[in-house]
Amino acid sequence: MKIVSYNVNGLRQRITQFGSLRNLLNSFDADILCFQETKLSRQDVTADLVMVDGYESFFSCTRTSQKGRTGYSGVITFCRVRSAFSSNEAALPLAAEEGFTGLLCSSQTSEGKLPFFMEEDLEDFSKDELLNVDSEGRCVVTDHGHFVLFNIYGPRAGGDDTERIQFKKTFYRILQKRLESLLHQGRRIFVVGDLNIAPFAVDRCDAGPDFEKNEFRRWFRSMLIENGGRFSDVFRAKHPDKMDAYTCWSQSSGAEVFNYGSRIDHILCAGSCLHKSDDLQSHSFIGCHVKECEILTQYKRFKPESTLSSHRWKGGQSIKLEGSDHAPVCATLMGIPEVSLHSTPSLSSRYVPMVHGVQQSLVSLLMKRRVSESCKMANGDILTVSTCERIEEPVDKIGSSTCECDLFPNQDSEGSILKPNELSAGSSQESVSKSGSVYEKSITQKCNESKKKARNSQSSQLSIRSFFQKSTSLDNGVKDSCISYSNNEAEPSQPNSQLLETCTIIDHSSNPGQDEINADVCGQDLAEINNSSRKEEKSNVASQEWQRIQKLMQNSIPLCKGHKEPCIARVVKKQGANFGRRFYTCARAEGPASNPEANCGYFKWATSKSKNK
Repeated sequence: MKIVSYNVNGLRQRITQFGSLRNLLNSFDADILCFQETKLSRQDVTADLVMVDGYESFFSCTRTSQKGRTGYSGVITFCRVRSAFSSNEAALPLAAEEGFTGLLCSSQTSEGKLPFFMEEDLEDFSKDELLNVDSEGRCVVTDHGHFVLFNIYGPRAGGDDTERIQFKKTFYRILQKRLESLLHQGRRIFVVGDLNIAPFAVDRCDAGPDFEKNEFRRWFRSMLIENGGRFSDVFRAKHPDKMDAYTCWSQSSGAEVFNYGSRIDHILCAGSCLHKSDDLQSHSFIGCHVKECEILTQYKRFKPESTLSSHRWKGGQSIKLEGSDHAPVCATLMGIPEVSLHSTPSLSSRYVPMVHGVQQSLVSLLMKRRVSESCKMANGDILTVSTCERIEEPVDKIGSSTCECDLFPNQDSEGSILKPNELSAGSSQESVSKSGSVYEKSITQKCNESKKKARNSQSSQLSIRSFFQKSTSLDNGVKDSCISYSNNEAEPSQPNSQLLETCTIIDHSSNPGQDEINADVCGQDLAEINNSSRKEEKSNVASQEWQRIQKLMQNSIPLCKGHKEPCIARVVKKQGANFGRRFYTCARAEGPASNPEANCGYFKWATSKSKNK
């Protein structure tokens, strides 16, 4: 059995990168895949993001409406199985839970609450604290019979953010209570995911002398066997002396170029081995069942062979990094037997209504189809039109009738549908009057004109030049273009004379309706040509303005002291006295100070910040 943990930094982006969810999952060739930081809101979860043949998935999304936390975090566990029903595969969980407090309503199986939920273990915490911890979509728990698997996305807390530091403390205190409860019941446990903690100095590229004094690192180490705990760091158990083994790198500084990162993605395990023997002193789960644990560096964003130089970063302008800022970690298990026959738990994505939708009745399906093919007229008649769109202008070519093309509301989740008697009158072809075709042509023409007007209004975007000087009128007499065609001194943006002559030739012997159509065609053609000319002129002005701005910026960019190369401008995003202030820094990738090819550490403020800000 192969278990993979991967902070995908946006599941949509990874699916796009690999072409499909199936390609992403199959690339690992794993039995259980635990993804973190999916960045999916509950209302945005669709089947193509969480469901694929051959896999059962269990996800958790953020439930909080707190500013900056919506559409953030999120975890999902994919289990590769041959069958989701009556299966004896250990990869298919027997039970599943969203969160680790047991309070979320979706944490139920067909048998009731999960067997490893013990309410008395969490008496030290209020219900609000428990719900707050599980509200950010940071955990999915699956019970695979031989072990319980925690897919965790640990919270991040800055050095001066007291609120998030307290949240992180509460998060890991409650998690520890849950783990201790399971171990007390004799269960084996795997904790995998991005814990946002690098436990030892060897796990961080720039660890200082006080690095290991951090309270969260002390908590992490207290959980390990070598410090009296019950858990083993599987990667360190297999590679105790391996250096420069990192799983996360800075996105903005190109730190992957020099492997300048930290190891914050982990696989931890606790519990006895599966062997039945009287003498188990020399046995351990890692020694008996863990074959290997590796960091999958092939999923790193930086590929030296795909760039001209592996030592240049240039602020990310010349190197395109595609992928997550984390690397996956995998553990290969052996000797894991099958379990008793069981079906997938009800928490599976296949049973979530927001994913697979609500089943419709045959009547509602037919009624929705009939409604979509009809528009209701103001006088009560039914007019059959191929496409129905909202009309905001009255149809004044034939009488004073107005077409109201508002669509009927769709069926909601409670099954409310359009009543049959609302469509009883005139629903057949016989109810359409002889003048229906005339109305249809008029409506179609009006719809097309309204579409064209909307597109033309979108093209009236301000030019860059207008922000630096007074705007000049680009009007070149379009209003009179269909009247005064005898003027030989045409402006550059006017259409050519041949087209104007064509537009003025009208067959007066034809009926008045045809004359009106010809005039409309003439006006539309002239408007399209004139708009095209305006766009071209605006594009030229914008291009010249950008060249001028770029030239000014190039002249003002300083050179770094270490390499004598142009710096890159950045902005302070951290809240504080310098928030929003621009500065210049060396454009090369971040790396160790001993490497002359890495960032030289040059820094300069762009401008002095105003005292009023």
